[in-house]
Amino acid sequence: MFQSFEVTARPEQGPPRLVALRSEMVKEGLDGFLIPRADVHQGEYVAPRDERLAWLTGFTGSAGFCAALANVAGVFVDGRYRTQVKAQVAADFTPVPWPEVSLSAWLKEQLHGGGKVGFDPWLHAAGQIASAQKDLADSGIELVRVENLVDRVWQDQPAPPMNPVKAHPIEFAGEAASSKITRLAKVLQEAGCTAAVITLPDSIMWLLNIRGSDIGYNPVAHCFAILRADGRVDLFIAKEKLTMSLGDQVSVHAPEAFLDAVAALEGNVQVDLGTLPQAIADVLADRMIDSGDPCALPKACKNDAEIAGSAEAHLRDAVAVIETLCWLDSQRPGTVKETQVVTRLEENRRKDNALQDISFDTIAGTGPNGAIMHYRVTEETDSTLEDGHILVLDSGGQYLDGTTDITRTIAIGDVGDEEKACFTRVLKGMINLSMLRWPVGLAGRDIEGVARAPLWAAGQDFNHGVGHGVGAYLSVHEGPQRLSKTSHIPLQPGMILSNEPGYYREGAFGIRIENLVAVQKAPALPGGDDERAMLNWRTLTFVPIDRRLILVDMLTRAERDWLNTYHKEVAEKLRPRLGDQAQLWLDAATAPI
Repeated sequence: MFQSFEVTARPEQGPPRLVALRSEMVKEGLDGFLIPRADVHQGEYVAPRDERLAWLTGFTGSAGFCAALANVAGVFVDGRYRTQVKAQVAADFTPVPWPEVSLSAWLKEQLHGGGKVGFDPWLHAAGQIASAQKDLADSGIELVRVENLVDRVWQDQPAPPMNPVKAHPIEFAGEAASSKITRLAKVLQEAGCTAAVITLPDSIMWLLNIRGSDIGYNPVAHCFAILRADGRVDLFIAKEKLTMSLGDQVSVHAPEAFLDAVAALEGNVQVDLGTLPQAIADVLADRMIDSGDPCALPKACKNDAEIAGSAEAHLRDAVAVIETLCWLDSQRPGTVKETQVVTRLEENRRKDNALQDISFDTIAGTGPNGAIMHYRVTEETDSTLEDGHILVLDSGGQYLDGTTDITRTIAIGDVGDEEKACFTRVLKGMINLSMLRWPVGLAGRDIEGVARAPLWAAGQDFNHGVGHGVGAYLSVHEGPQRLSKTSHIPLQPGMILSNEPGYYREGAFGIRIENLVAVQKAPALPGGDDERAMLNWRTLTFVPIDRRLILVDMLTRAERDWLNTYHKEVAEKLRPRLGDQAQLWLDAATAPI
């Protein structure tokens, strides 16, 4: 299987490792050391070699960091991981609610008389360090560049990944790499920049129409690149990974040559200080123009081929999900465990030869486990789906033509009315966002409240974003667009996002409903303003929503109509692709309400 149920969080291993780290801190004359989740590329997901945060603390979430001081070690996590971190770290580590409590504020509280806090300049973005230094001004606390102290004490640290790179076919990419390079180089020229430094692997994969497998579930290879305004690209990648020619515009170099090549750049250099490692910022100094990763926005706005591929991938993926849900409904409550659901779903996805990987560890949380937003079932936590439970099933696949991500919440036996009421509020929010039309120029922060409003009306909410960007056979979490309170990037046609409101009651149950949707130009309406361009969504995900969990009287007529229309379209699109038993299940699951 792509997914393992091995236990990776061992809280008891954290304390001795923390002792070893503190010994190195003393040798360096440091009062603290920062351990981020990130690698040198500042991406969300990291290779086993770079799992420093998990190795030290036991916390396996995809975001967060640790600040280890002489007498306290804070593990900073956002709202998605508040429940998870409690079970994964030993008492020697103190969970800190972040970003409500900033690193700078916490350091000032802990180090009253000042001190020196070390950090690896390759693992921290320049923007993060600049912000922290500003907040720490006049505190007596100094951030000090040092080599990585965790690497010193991690005796069996895995080797760097060296997996081969493959070409991404033009029929899926929709645009030749040479065209992308020339197009973006022209933008650099117009901005008065001689080059752009690109450190995010998914940006480089998109630009050069290649894919890799250095990080689990993400089809990327570790590398760096310099895009030059004259239409050339310098790619810095281990020679073992590349066995093909990338064309006359691309020169290939060893990764060790990257820093010297950056130092030799002249003129203004475009960077993204939010992801650029401090080590690179140090050599660029005042030549940096913080205009963002030049690939980020073009990559986010999918072309017609990428949208078509994603739509088709979702239909094939829906077959696997529907077959799994059909099987699950044929099992009696109390007879199936979470790992069986995960295994069955992966087996069904593997029937598709285009599947390259899953897009993340499948979340299959029943009962109280469903309240852990990013729950990963292990051999130790594997739980039985009991009568009255609701199961959160969040999963996805990496296909040659698209990346999928879908969540369905499923009734196990006879579910209580309280759970149904919460589910219906989540569904109302998901439907209302799906029906939304909005003016061009609005960002995620301007519209995400639509999906929360039914929960807010009941005094409820959830601690994650309403939606994230999704790549085209790339990262399942892709920027810069998001549906969140902090996202200021205007939504544009071609962007693919998730629409996934939820609700979580710790120790009891969790709920999430997720479809992927693509931004498109909205058709004009009679009586509308001719000069006011509008956008709306194209739904990509087509899998039934569990009608057994809906309190129908809580839905408005418009919401019922949307759900019935959606289920009719699900049946029309998926029925011809299913076997007899799954067809019968689908007919019942998509019956009008």
